[in-house]
Amino acid sequence: MSNLTSTSELLLLEFSDIRELQILHFFVFLAVYVTTVTGNLLIIIAVVLDHHLHTPMYFFLMNLAVLDLGSVSVMVPKAMANSLLNTRSISYSGCVAQVFFYFLFSGSNFAILTVMAHDRYVAICCPLQYERIMHEGACFQMAVSAWITGTLYAILHTGGTFAITFCSNRINQFFCEVPQLLKLSCSDLYLIEVGLLILSCIVVGGCFIFIIITYMQIFKTVLRMPSAHGRKKALSTCLPHLTVVCLLVVTAVFAYLRPPDNTSSDLNILFAVIYAILPPLLNPFIYSMRNKEIKTALLKLTDFGHFPQTSSSQIFLGKLC
Repeated sequence: MSNLTSTSELLLLEFSDIRELQILHFFVFLAVYVTTVTGNLLIIIAVVLDHHLHTPMYFFLMNLAVLDLGSVSVMVPKAMANSLLNTRSISYSGCVAQVFFYFLFSGSNFAILTVMAHDRYVAICCPLQYERIMHEGACFQMAVSAWITGTLYAILHTGGTFAITFCSNRINQFFCEVPQLLKLSCSDLYLIEVGLLILSCIVVGGCFIFIIITYMQIFKTVLRMPSAHGRKKALSTCLPHLTVVCLLVVTAVFAYLRPPDNTSSDLNILFAVIYAILPPLLNPFIYSMRNKEIKTALLKLTDFGHFPQTSSSQIFLGKLC
């Protein structure tokens, strides 16, 4: 085709051309998706229902869980449907939506993680000023700013990607991945999106450096704490967040800093699963394993009588941070 924008359908990469393996892929992705959705929903419900978790840290954690839910829902259900129905097609508008929402959720996700690093820094290094700095209005503004940043990020990348002319409708990936879309370009306009991707890497790298420097200051403060219990409690709230940040960055680097021309289709799928599905799947487990308050709140979910009887209006209008 001379111009992809004149068609209403694109073709994604198949997991396999063997029907039995397609069904196997469907059930594997179904198990992963259900586990991811369940884990993140439990985090969200626990934070909303347990008044002990109505603090800035858990408010941002709830936002992170919502973003993880959105991120994994952008691509996995469509991949499952294609495997089950033995098809490769995705509509042009569906592809645009995948690119937009993936960048929205991933951009907002990293912005929230950066804000969470700042929250931990203030809580541990400036505890006497914590309530003044991280008050309810500030928490709300930070969360809204993160979502707005993700939205602008998504608009720029979606516009930069679909402004170009494509010479094929065959995408070498199981979802609409931007680097694979750029390979289909037959015009120089793809350089705009390449420039945006490079700029994104620079911004993300800057945020990652900010997070690392922040945690260096946090660990210095923690090591000076006289109480072993205080050190343990501080580390229990910091290490899960730092682990999530490192997981996100490492998987993204692992996926994008590979040789682009010498990678097989099977490896393309594997790399995409690692950076796009693994973090949302593991994040709830990472946060619940070392955090006693989250563990307690999740245990309470099995006995709703332990939660305070709060009306729905109080839940949504109550103090989240």
